[in-house]
Amino acid sequence: MRLFVAINLPASVRDGIWEIAAPLRKAGYPFRWVHRDAMHLTLKFLGDVDSERVRRIEEELDRAVADSKRFVLPLGGFGTFPNPKRPRVVWLGCEGVPQFELLQHGVERAMQDLGFPSEGRPFRPHLTLGRVKRGASASTLRGLDEALAGLQYAAEPMVASVDLMESLLGVGPGGGARYERRYAGELGD
Repeated sequence: MRLFVAINLPASVRDGIWEIAAPLRKAGYPFRWVHRDAMHLTLKFLGDVDSERVRRIEEELDRAVADSKRFVLPLGGFGTFPNPKRPRVVWLGCEGVPQFELLQHGVERAMQDLGFPSEGRPFRPHLTLGRVKRGASASTLRGLDEALAGLQYAAEPMVASVDLMESLLGVGPGGGARYERRYAGELGD
């Protein structure tokens, strides 16, 4: 099974993001757009995992969040990776919240203890909205910067759990992935 660790957002927040990003989808940019039901903040991608390892991952996830309290996560600001001249991913950002970064670091360390390789890049919290389709030319992305600059969105959802998610490929909206929560590591009050 294909697993990752994420923070899921309330439906009202996902709906708000979906509506605000509608002009991008309507503009015809060559992106594979993430469906509103699939929007999440990835903390750690685990990849293909044997089912007999899942219980141990759940235990380590509980250990990683044991000292964490619920917190508000400010969302806002749109951008692209790796850069505006060569966009491959369009995202909505998360403001720096030390508690969020400590939580991600704890998850990273716990999963590393189970043999999952550490991410080589610095953690850049974001919510992926879309990925450029293969073969898209630079000319089809013209004006994307201006379109992103014209979008305004802000929300402050409460983060109450860190979830172990399963990615079910080819069964989601439009033939994409569908994500199912397998386990929730609950944060304290």
